Amino acid sequence: MALLNFRKKDGATADAPQSLEALLAGYSIEVMPRTAEKVEDFRTLLPAGTRVYIAHIDGTPFPEMLATAKRLRAEGCEPMPHFPARSIPDRATLSEWIAAYQGEAGVKEGLILAGGIPAPHGEFHSSMQLLETGLFDGFARLHVAGHPEGNRDIDPKGGEAEVMAALKWKQDFANRSDASFAMATQFAFEAGPVLDWTDRLAANGITMPVHLGIAGPAKLQTLIKFAIACGVGASLSVLQKRAKDVTKLLLPFEPTEILTDLAAARAQGRGQQIEAIHFFPLGGIKTNANWATEHGGAFGRPATAS
Repeated sequence: MALLNFRKKDGATADAPQSLEALLAGYSIEVMPRTAEKVEDFRTLLPAGTRVYIAHIDGTPFPEMLATAKRLRAEGCEPMPHFPARSIPDRATLSEWIAAYQGEAGVKEGLILAGGIPAPHGEFHSSMQLLETGLFDGFARLHVAGHPEGNRDIDPKGGEAEVMAALKWKQDFANRSDASFAMATQFAFEAGPVLDWTDRLAANGITMPVHLGIAGPAKLQTLIKFAIACGVGASLSVLQKRAKDVTKLLLPFEPTEILTDLAAARAQGRGQQIEAIHFFPLGGIKTNANWATEHGGAFGRPATAS
């Protein structure tokens, strides 16, 4: 398949159910500077205007983050860098990063999160503190973290009371902000827990759109390793069950089932808060991008969309 052959003659992707195609339209994808270096040209993989999150792993030098954002902008993508609170030493550093991103890469979107390290490097420990600085005023779009299966860092005893309280704070902040807000979530492997979570969001008055994290095609062993490390909850059983089947153990795992189930649920009126799919390309960016194209995500997000 030619990588640039995004459209079929009739304007649809062959064999892609219309509901799945609608769910994949406008998908985003995540890269790290070191993985982005392996891509010769993002224009050969992603539709113009695709939102690309730039993961800021603790210890990554900021110049590498900035260079990745500049390159993505030059190659027709919409860069959305991570701002991990616990990795940012102080307000002055945050201000410098924002100024560089905006001035040199035209960044107008950001993912604001606490970050995965246990102890903060400086004065920030939460995404809420970053938002309260006022330094993100003027951004067109801000995303915050969502956890469909809970977060042991925030609720160490289980449940989601503290997570939900934090989301209510962020919803209130979003209501007062001029920026468009959404939640970008941890990845899951089963539709049921995700749909139940969106029901609970609605019951708690949390209306921010959900950009649902999905692991792209990858080896089963790779997905299990990342899922355990990232604290994926109940839906991990889907992978563990598959791992017990020797005939499937060596085959790549694809997200077809969860996405098809979600698309069907949305067609029946459930899970309407899920606005877009965000891919974690654990099996490689090229593999993920090709899979998305083949399953109806070829048209991407129009470059002029917010």
